[in-house]
Amino acid sequence: MAELPPFLPFFAGALLLPILPRGLRGIFFLVPPALAMWTLSGMQDGSTLSITLLGWELTPLRVDRLALLFGWVFAIVAFIGGVYALHLRSLGQQVAASLYAGSALGAVFAGDLITLLVFWEIMALGSAWLVWSRRTPASLAAGMRYIYVHLAGGGLLMAGILLHAGDTGSLAFTAFAQPSPAAWLILLGFGINAAIPPLHAWLPDAYPQATVTGAVFMSAFTTKTAVYALARGFAGWELLVPFGVAMTLYGVVYATLANDIRRLLAYHIVSQVGYMVAGVGLGSQMGINGATAHAFTHILYKGLLFMGAGAVLHATARSKLTELGGLGRFMPWTVALYLVGAFSISGFPLFSGFVSKAVTVDAAAKLGRDGVVLLLHLASIGTFLSTT
Repeated sequence: MAELPPFLPFFAGALLLPILPRGLRGIFFLVPPALAMWTLSGMQDGSTLSITLLGWELTPLRVDRLALLFGWVFAIVAFIGGVYALHLRSLGQQVAASLYAGSALGAVFAGDLITLLVFWEIMALGSAWLVWSRRTPASLAAGMRYIYVHLAGGGLLMAGILLHAGDTGSLAFTAFAQPSPAAWLILLGFGINAAIPPLHAWLPDAYPQATVTGAVFMSAFTTKTAVYALARGFAGWELLVPFGVAMTLYGVVYATLANDIRRLLAYHIVSQVGYMVAGVGLGSQMGINGATAHAFTHILYKGLLFMGAGAVLHATARSKLTELGGLGRFMPWTVALYLVGAFSISGFPLFSGFVSKAVTVDAAAKLGRDGVVLLLHLASIGTFLSTT
């Protein structure tokens, strides 16, 4: 039996928001993620919803454990982000965030590559709007660069899908067992959204320019949807291991050099996604478990970090670290909660990142990848020094 796709409440919400009274929109924004969680709670592993279009079988809903894990954390962070944005009166941001969250959910439950591509492109447009909505010259320019990069990535993804359909006669989104021109193009499209260097510059360029609330949503969906896609299609591809390890170190180095608090956090997204990419590349069950577990914890603590940074920016109109001395005396609760996120991202014992990082590192150790283990530990040390 097929269930209701969990992205539908978000899309319906985007249609209803413009006709609601302005004062009710903030509260109403919490309804779609709540409905999505209710829908997810009744989903059964193995359920599908298929349609035939122009002779091709499309599967807009495929339920399995991997999709459910990402679906749950996306719905949870959308609800938390909605609470954080209760004060918001910008209709454009509310509609864009709803489409963004809904399309991320649609992508993880897509059972075919065309459905995935459609949601992939909606996700790019929704997130770009959250950058433009800040309405500064820097945000408008960063948003344009952002959308150009993601549309180019979507073009590569489309080319790969068309080649794959021509070669195999199928649009099913399954693992790519053998390298092929189609698989490489699809991998490149996923790699752009995962911010794998040298395809990463859009992330630290755009995220610091997004609105206070928009950055919270952006930290959750784009790169983690790409991690899901890599885990679904490219688990065990050895090339991902060195790229993932390089990401962990690259992001930490540039985060250490950053003076803007949200740019620092943006570079740390690159670093943390590196653990996930490396775990996917390792390909073992523990490696995939580590990648997905770290994606889950990262979405939550990174959202917390961007909320703290956004609160500081909203209260002080400042984001440069050199201008925020003595902040603990004026915003003690914000700083305390920010430190929870900082300890988590650093993999400090008793915090969530400690568990999820350890699974990935242990997966590398069990495969005899001692160099990978050493470099991942080194990246964790750098993360701790640059965030606390």
